[in-house]
Amino acid sequence: MSRFRLERSSPLAPEEVWRRLTDWPAHGRQVPLTRTRVLTPGPNAAGTRFTARTGIGRLSFDDPMEVVRWEPPAAGRPGVCRLAKSGRVVRGWALVEVTGVPGGGSRVVWTEELSVRGVPRAFDPVLATAGGHLFARALKNLLNAA
Repeated sequence: MSRFRLERSSPLAPEEVWRRLTDWPAHGRQVPLTRTRVLTPGPNAAGTRFTARTGIGRLSFDDPMEVVRWEPPAAGRPGVCRLAKSGRVVRGWALVEVTGVPGGGSRVVWTEELSVRGVPRAFDPVLATAGGHLFARALKNLLNAA
C-alpha cells in the first residue's frame, strides 16, 4: 500500500476547516475528471457513505468510501474523520485531523493509505507521490474556497 501525509495551516477556524474538508461533493469538484455522490441521507456522521467516480465514460471507476470515525472539532478537542475505501479498484483508508492553533486558525493533517488493483507494489512510491500531489492541490483549493 502506498501512503502519503499532508500537513497544512489555515487562518480559518477549525469548525470552518472541518466543514470544508468534509463537504464530500466539493472534493469531486477539486479532483480532475471526478464527481462525488453522497449515498446516505442526512448530515455527515459515522456510517455516511459516498462514492467518487473518476474517469470518462467506460474508462471510469468508482471509489466507494464510508465514514467510520466522525468526531468534529470542539472546544479544546481536535476533529478526526476516518474514511474506509472499499472499492474493487481502490482500497485503503484516509484520516483527516483538524486542530485549532493558539492565536487562531487551524492545522490540518491528511493521511491516506491506498492500493490500486492491478498496480504492483513496486509502484507504491510513484502512487504515493501522485496521490500526494493530487490531494495537495485539492486540499489547497478546499481551504481557499470562497
